[in-house]
Amino acid sequence: MTGGKLQSFGGEWTEQKLGMLDEYLAAYAKVMMNQRFERLYIDAFAGTGYREVASAEPDFGFFAPELAEDEPQKFFDGSASIALRVQPAFHRYLFIERSPKRFAELLKLKGKFPDLADRMEFIQQDANCVLQNLCAGWNSKTMRGVLFLDPSGMQVEWATLEAVARTQAIDVWILFPLGIGVNRLLPRNGRIPDGWRTRLDRVLPGNWYDAFYRQARIEGLFEAEPQTVKTGSLNSIAEYYQEQLRTIFPAVAENPRVLINSRRVPLFLLCFAAGNPSPKAKGAALRIAQHILREGRSWA
Repeated sequence: MTGGKLQSFGGEWTEQKLGMLDEYLAAYAKVMMNQRFERLYIDAFAGTGYREVASAEPDFGFFAPELAEDEPQKFFDGSASIALRVQPAFHRYLFIERSPKRFAELLKLKGKFPDLADRMEFIQQDANCVLQNLCAGWNSKTMRGVLFLDPSGMQVEWATLEAVARTQAIDVWILFPLGIGVNRLLPRNGRIPDGWRTRLDRVLPGNWYDAFYRQARIEGLFEAEPQTVKTGSLNSIAEYYQEQLRTIFPAVAENPRVLINSRRVPLFLLCFAAGNPSPKAKGAALRIAQHILREGRSWA
């Protein structure tokens, strides 16, 4: 993304993100099948392995109004199941889920995909800790990977992305909480509570406050009074995040996608960053990812 208005895609936003992941993994597997590297798929916030859409409002706490959808009860393959169906298969699969209930469901993937059971690893911990430890010991000479960061809110810390980028071997799809998280924690008057500021500091690097606010003089009854006003729109927040990704990854897709729900509320910005600095590798990754992001399918 190099400026201008963001494109929004409504409808089945969950199907869209999973459809794009599916396409990328299929293309990645074919490109890498004759390479000597061990291929690892990493799914942080892996959930249950499938997606359940309920008629009742899901328990997303702070973000519930935007994520609730009016749909009948039905089940879809989640990112974990999608990755396990990709051929040729990855050499290893790492699924991370902190919730005990969802983790118990996730373990059932071994029975659903018995031929790949010995390739699966399940970790019930905070995804940021797991990923930072994993990346610290990553062998970029022998390993390549794809990481899917699919949080329900503002769980992905910038320090985690820095750790991923340092491996120079992991391509990452990032669901950035553009509308449901960051924009919501940026009040118009700039008076951000300490707790909110702490959360924003973990997600956003750099001097984000000055990027989204400015001082203006507001005409009062007697004299112009200086006040802080918000200048950060969804577009500028998205561009800021993209710019920061470019500072740590060799290449970042220029056309991230805004995912909106059926109520036309912007939820997430789906971003892609290539990990390998090799011109050939990052060029191929970008061509595939940007093509997928540009197509705008509904995957209904």
